[in-house]
Amino acid sequence: MSLRERVVQRAGGLGAALRRGPSAVGRPSGARETEDPALFRPLVYGDPSRLHISPTAVVNNALFNLSSGEITVGEYAFFGHNVSVLTGTHDWTTFGAQRQVAVPKSGRDVVIEEGVWVSSNAIVVAPCRIGAHAVVGVGSLVLSDVEPYTVVAGNPARVLRTIPRPGEAEAEKMDPDTGAAGTVPAG
Repeated sequence: MSLRERVVQRAGGLGAALRRGPSAVGRPSGARETEDPALFRPLVYGDPSRLHISPTAVVNNALFNLSSGEITVGEYAFFGHNVSVLTGTHDWTTFGAQRQVAVPKSGRDVVIEEGVWVSSNAIVVAPCRIGAHAVVGVGSLVLSDVEPYTVVAGNPARVLRTIPRPGEAEAEKMDPDTGAAGTVPAG
């Protein structure tokens, strides 16, 4: 891709972010005045029309790589800082300059459903779906689907516990320190 094409692509990404509203550019509602507005501007690499962010989502300064698929961020999902969501990959069976440009155009989508919390410095690698109301721990590497109402963390991310669904009296949880299962009262 030429320098001119890259500049046009980045300008298009900024225009799309501006059209998405305050959660994409500027401070989200409730942010402190002392917070740098730059922390609330995502970096979009690839075709911005492949990025679908609910207006109620807060993505801060996430990196969205749209090279090989679409990314959807659902209602009330929110990210810590420096989250990376990557659809792009390269063909590792090629070499030299060919490896740099051997990128599939589709088939590596990421869906982040309603109410998901992706903590700071997490990396989400396509293809995957993070189910509704799941939590991804700080610095985690997500390489596969995450079930709804689940807490995952680590490199690679693994299930630490489940989150009680609204109206459930008890839920089976995993103790993050021992890995033992046990019943813990909700609330």
